Amino acid sequence: MAPLRVLIADDNPVVRAGLAALLGTAEGIEVAAEAADGRGALHLTRLHAPDVVLLDVRMPGVDGISALPHLVQLAPILMLTYSQESEIVREALLLGAGGYLVHGEFTPDHLVEAVRDVRAGRAHFSPTAASAVLAELRTSSHPQRTVGQSSERLPNHAVYGLSSREEEVMDLIASGMSNQQIAASCFISEKTVKNHINRIFAKLQTATRSEAIARWLGTARPGVAGHG
Repeated sequence: MAPLRVLIADDNPVVRAGLAALLGTAEGIEVAAEAADGRGALHLTRLHAPDVVLLDVRMPGVDGISALPHLVQLAPILMLTYSQESEIVREALLLGAGGYLVHGEFTPDHLVEAVRDVRAGRAHFSPTAASAVLAELRTSSHPQRTVGQSSERLPNHAVYGLSSREEEVMDLIASGMSNQQIAASCFISEKTVKNHINRIFAKLQTATRSEAIARWLGTARPGVAGHG
């Protein structure tokens, strides 16, 4: 079976070398090329036709966001960057990125899994990026809430009483992560994840992931009759 070929685009040679070494040891993955900016990434993507492009945001010359609309026409894109601002995450996803990882928030195994997920068309986010996506979803779901940014999240604390760790796990559930992915993101065991989920479901008075997500994102409200 042909290996999954990855192109790494980052202006920092140390980061490129580290990612190349890490991915080079993963079974079934090979690094096809490395680029130092968006222009180089576009040229090398056309030349090598990689299966996935790892793309940094801030690079000299043509940055990642500027190159993204052109690159997504050629290959699936996984943003891999130190940039964690919600506006940048939102713009990258709107422009077609298939996932978004922030340095320092993923393990080597998590990175390999993210590369494979994005190649298969499955979205993949590290915790900060997932939170940015959820904040955007909440804002778009309740556009009338324009006064006081904290109003998007405080009701969940007040109504459901989730701990900070349970809130983090619930955010990751809502972003579409599996128990295994949540465990890797939070550096806890899958058994601990399951324990958190059981407590979350009890507090949200739900029995399934979909019900919990609907309630957490505000599309279902406690005390409001629904159809499950």
